[in-house]
Amino acid sequence: MNEVARHAERRVVQTRYMRPPGALGELAFLAACTRCGDCFDPCPVKAIVKVPTSGGLAAGTPMINARLQACIVCDDMPCAAACPTDALSVPETGWHGLHMATLELNSDRCIAFDGTECGVCAEACPVGEAALGLDDGGRPIIRAEGCVGCGVCVRACVTSPSSLQLHY
Repeated sequence: MNEVARHAERRVVQTRYMRPPGALGELAFLAACTRCGDCFDPCPVKAIVKVPTSGGLAAGTPMINARLQACIVCDDMPCAAACPTDALSVPETGWHGLHMATLELNSDRCIAFDGTECGVCAEACPVGEAALGLDDGGRPIIRAEGCVGCGVCVRACVTSPSSLQLHY
């Protein structure tokens, strides 16, 4: 995305939402999504919900609130496959290179950085070592190139608030 498009998106889109896998960039997504709801039912864990009416231009579009129910990284992306427009599409490369959000670790909150054995986040990750692993000391290591930003680890984290945070 070029700088002009980024600037336009920042001005138009006041609130960022985590979109289902295979979503276009936010402005293109808002233009292409018909708000038909066809992507909701195919999600086996019902992670996809509607943006509330308070969401302005995004109202009625699909979003994922990973704090409530994370995307579980279905191999076939049934939500995207069900989309009748190109707002969501299954990439030819599948999940490889797909990013719904960016994951950040707060090491000050993570108990593994205080010497407590944990690893729950890495065990929960549906992508595995390519996205989230543990170093020799048992501390989480995020591998941005493999992390799809699904949010499973955020929900699995034992600290409150979670030591892991998603940015859309």
